[in-house]
Amino acid sequence: MSLHQRVEKTRAGGGRGVAAAPGVPSVPPGATRAAGAAPASAREGLLTEIRARAQDEIIEAFGSLLDAADAAEVRSRIVAIIDRIILKHGFSLTRAERLDLVEEIVHEVTGLGPLEPLLQDETITEVMVNGPNNVYIERNGKIQRVDVVFLNDGHVRRIIDRIIAPLGRRIDESSPRVDARLPDGSRVNAVIEPLSLVGPVITIRKFAAKPYTVRDLIGFGTATVEIFDFLRHCVWARLNIFVSGGTGSGKTTFLNVLSSFIPEDERIVTVEDAAELQLRQEHIVTLEARPSNAEGAGEITIRDLLRNALHMRPDRIIVGECRAGEALDMIQAMMTGQDGSLSTGHANTTQDMLRRLETMILMSGYELPLRAIREQIASAVDLIVHTARLKDGTRKVVSITEVYGIEDDEILTQDIFAFEQTGVRDGKVEGELRPTGIRPTFMGVFKANGIELPRGEFGIPPEDPTRPPNRGKTRWAIGATAPAPDESRPLVGHGRAVTAGGMVYVSSVGPIDPATGQVVNGEIREQTRQCLHNLKAKLEAAGTSLEKVVWANWSLREPSEFDTFNEEWVRWFPGDSPVGQGTLMPPSQRRAGFRISIGVIAEASVPDRP
Repeated sequence: MSLHQRVEKTRAGGGRGVAAAPGVPSVPPGATRAAGAAPASAREGLLTEIRARAQDEIIEAFGSLLDAADAAEVRSRIVAIIDRIILKHGFSLTRAERLDLVEEIVHEVTGLGPLEPLLQDETITEVMVNGPNNVYIERNGKIQRVDVVFLNDGHVRRIIDRIIAPLGRRIDESSPRVDARLPDGSRVNAVIEPLSLVGPVITIRKFAAKPYTVRDLIGFGTATVEIFDFLRHCVWARLNIFVSGGTGSGKTTFLNVLSSFIPEDERIVTVEDAAELQLRQEHIVTLEARPSNAEGAGEITIRDLLRNALHMRPDRIIVGECRAGEALDMIQAMMTGQDGSLSTGHANTTQDMLRRLETMILMSGYELPLRAIREQIASAVDLIVHTARLKDGTRKVVSITEVYGIEDDEILTQDIFAFEQTGVRDGKVEGELRPTGIRPTFMGVFKANGIELPRGEFGIPPEDPTRPPNRGKTRWAIGATAPAPDESRPLVGHGRAVTAGGMVYVSSVGPIDPATGQVVNGEIREQTRQCLHNLKAKLEAAGTSLEKVVWANWSLREPSEFDTFNEEWVRWFPGDSPVGQGTLMPPSQRRAGFRISIGVIAEASVPDRP
């Protein structure tokens, strides 16, 4: 059957559509009218008639149009067809009407039909087709409806086929959804019946023809120069970074900019469902997942590609987005030598991102204890940059959070920068991403990698000499010179005795073995016994003893262990025990591995009078 016969058979089957075969044009009468509107005037009726007549001519000439050497020749032939129709039937058109008609038909032959003008408009960031009669766009962060329609459901389906055919993907009743991309990198999602009840749906997230740069995002107000400089140093220091945020918050765009900080001499492997990243480095390997074919075979998942990427000698791995079980493989890669890896994930907050990572790892099919999952996340992920689309439509970085450890089965985080909104002026949200006053534990990593930070260190406060140093994650210490211990600095759990007003005050004493300086192994009973031994030695060194203790304070990690602690306590104080109270154990002692710490007040020994 010839192309023309297929077209005629499709047209005879009903409706005003044209061929179902991919690539055959379909000229939509009134394609730029408001949704569902009848011709508003006799003029519109005339244009509709011309479109209908042009449709037959274009179908007849379709083969020769495809044989044209370039786009200019296609346009020239279409102009000739339109002029011939107008002359033959004596139609009277204005110059503007004629040009509009030519553009519509050119788009149907060479592009994506009614969507083509929307895709060429640089102010539009998203195009949403909800069936043939409802088309919406996003401009300046706001969604609005446009006067664009398709002929029918079949017309929308043909546009979908035209998008996915070059990629070797398919969409049909057995596989009614598909992710794809346009040649410029714009992301496309399509859904058809039976999943969609409003007809074929197309969602296109447009990408700029030229990738956004740091300067662009600074101009948009996404973050300040200082913040981008801080993140540049973090990428140079090979911190593992996740970019989190809600739908449309600019995660992928931000990931693109972050990846531009990776040095040119490193090998980068990107893994994506549909390739969107636009990295500018030279040594890049781009891997794209593949869906199964019509027989249900041949699927290549992101998890498959991630495992393969580990055999490709990457310096960095970038996963466009973690959605399911691939999160486990990404975390594993971050823990096994691919420091400096980057990825994104959907979440409303930083804490939600961590919870989603836990859920996605559980989706991998491996039955892992939650404690083990959280330990791996805490070890692998260093920084979470959270983006958001604010009420005024702007996209901003609203927090930069460090993941620095785990305690009581909970992942520990601290905000380094947080967005502070100062008001709203002329509908625009005003505010700034500011330092929180917390010094991250990874600051030593910059020096270990020979990275000199600018004066002021981005507003991050200097190290507090009165607090014990936090060495951060174990992997950061590899190859680094351990700092010499400061003997003058009191260590947590060693306690301090002060004599004043005839009393000896001893601060918290922990279950530390004085011979090794390490926390003793064992449960609450063994740790309580060690605490009391240490307390006895501390009191005797101050010239008093346990018998003179009048008040005690104990901190328990688990309140449920009080009875066991008390059993040991009464053995050391068999008579009337000192007055005492229990308090919540501070985080520093929890991180040290304490289950118990004890502080006391005792009477000072009175020297014998001569």
